[in-house]
Amino acid sequence: MTFRIIFIFLILALNPYLLEATKPPQLTPHDTKGKIEEILKAHVSYQHLTPEIIQRSFTNYLEELDPGKTYLTEEETLKWTSPSEDLLNKTLAAILSESFTAYEEMHELFISALIRRNTWEKELENAELPKNVKATEFKDIKWASNEEELKNRILRIKSLQVDASEKLNQESRQQFLQRLSKRRLNREEELKSNSAAERSQVILGYVLKSVSSALDSQTAYFTPAEASQFMIQVQQKLFGIGAQLRDDLNGFAVVRLLDDSPASLPGKLKIGDRIIAVNAIPVVGMDIVEAVEYIRGQQGTPVLLTILRPIGEGDAKSETKLDVEIIRGEVVLKETRIETSYEPYGDGVIALLHLFSFYQDSTTSSTSDLMQAIQDMKKNHNLKGIVLDLRGNAGGLLPQAVTVTGLFISKGVVVSVKDNTGEVQRLRNVEGKKIWDGPLVVLTNKISASASEIVAQTLQDYGRAILVGDAQTYGKGTFQTFTLENAHFGKVNPKGEFKVTRGRYYTVSGKSPQLVGVKTDIVVPGLFSNLDIGEEFAKFPLANDQIPPSFDDDLSDIPQVHRTQVMRLYKFNLQPIMTNYLAYLPILKSNSEKRIAANKNYQNFLKEIAKKNDYLDPTENYGQNDLQLEEGMNIIKDLVFLMDQEVMRDNTHVVGE
Repeated sequence: MTFRIIFIFLILALNPYLLEATKPPQLTPHDTKGKIEEILKAHVSYQHLTPEIIQRSFTNYLEELDPGKTYLTEEETLKWTSPSEDLLNKTLAAILSESFTAYEEMHELFISALIRRNTWEKELENAELPKNVKATEFKDIKWASNEEELKNRILRIKSLQVDASEKLNQESRQQFLQRLSKRRLNREEELKSNSAAERSQVILGYVLKSVSSALDSQTAYFTPAEASQFMIQVQQKLFGIGAQLRDDLNGFAVVRLLDDSPASLPGKLKIGDRIIAVNAIPVVGMDIVEAVEYIRGQQGTPVLLTILRPIGEGDAKSETKLDVEIIRGEVVLKETRIETSYEPYGDGVIALLHLFSFYQDSTTSSTSDLMQAIQDMKKNHNLKGIVLDLRGNAGGLLPQAVTVTGLFISKGVVVSVKDNTGEVQRLRNVEGKKIWDGPLVVLTNKISASASEIVAQTLQDYGRAILVGDAQTYGKGTFQTFTLENAHFGKVNPKGEFKVTRGRYYTVSGKSPQLVGVKTDIVVPGLFSNLDIGEEFAKFPLANDQIPPSFDDDLSDIPQVHRTQVMRLYKFNLQPIMTNYLAYLPILKSNSEKRIAANKNYQNFLKEIAKKNDYLDPTENYGQNDLQLEEGMNIIKDLVFLMDQEVMRDNTHVVGE
């Protein structure tokens, strides 16, 4: 089982569509074929169904039905995980004729396994549970090789869950197992459905999920309930506690706390806490969405979370149980978030500008906020260098990525977009009014994605910045369109909605960050360095490709009738490819490596991240607020020093003459 991580800024506003969460989408076979065709028509790579897509969809369908791999054995799934060419071709032809018999057969296979599982549950009711089961056993789990292995897996998962539940001391093991059984039976009832018509709708919904996600890692189909929930989650202002949770089977681990959220207040949650009950209701064994439902409520009301908190180190490491009350409040996911600070250096300052996303509204934008911050720094200080921190920046508005880049370069291509027709459109910085042309370091990590990758790679392409941080960024070089964007007044299509990958992004060098990410010039490991994060770890990511570079911009994407006029206004003061940082890179790298090697805190930190601990909190374990940022600041100080020394040498040489 791949651990389920849900980015929850735990939404507490009531949503009427959640009342319909168990209702399947109102689909017919004709509707289903039509939606598949719509998705394919818009997709960047696949315009038609292929045997490869069908094979992927089989895998997806099985994992939608049995995500924990606790119902089916490897032998039972083999027909679908290693399908014959004949089966693939017959299924493809059947879909084109609005028939989905292969998926119906898989569904019936699961229903049979479901009945068998219920028989086993009775057999295993009083079985002795294994000891010392670890949650990590169930990461990326494979299909069980036989029924005995499957039974043992069920027992081991129960053991993990019972162990966590017993720390509540509120109910007997038997009561807890009965609750688990009830939840399982409820889900099974939804999959079996009350009527043939409803079961058909359930199957068709899963078909759309399976086929759409077979195209690439970003394309997806949403049932009406999921679409409604998605619309709420992308809003900028939510009611919640502000936590990101991961389902570890034995509770819900806190892996991130949103800044200034109710959950992040002193004395509340910490990264690594494991939630095992909400308002005295045990949540171990619940689906993560169901657990969130218990945390929902009205703004200003309390929610009591029972948590297990790790304490101690090594062999002495254990857990303590705590009850934490949090007042539900407003969580503002401000896309306008930018943090600015500076650090004295020599006769001036180094500015730190942390941009969390690329945003724009009627009053402000990431570009205007960043510009104002730089202008204020220049006005009030002798600004000697800038660290642009794009760590954790998952993207935003593409035009803002262009104009933010334009603060540091003169005129030129920033990004090219190639859609499913093969047409290339170039987005240019045409202002030619860069606000900072001095030393620049861009700090990135493995969750810097999309628009932030464009900015980082373009500045690197032009030689305008030195990139520092994790070895590479996330690797999302694609853009999607959403049918959700056409839903008005909260109305969602009862047949469901979808998002589909339309094309790729490319920077001025012609490179796309898709799959491979943006490579840093100086690797400075951070919290996410060793984690399996990024497009390369997705099930079916789109491949990387390249287009010709656009440094010598021929304006070929502009209609001929306008090209001459644009040429006169645009083709001067173009940003050249700069090489002045290249001479400094060897010494900058060497200095950084020596500092990291000599820093005991950093070395302890590196040992911990090598364990791939998903909720490591460096602020508590290593005595530093941000080791990666600290080293990024050291690197730009070295850069400023080296550049100042070169200027002094040049001036001395001139005087000597």
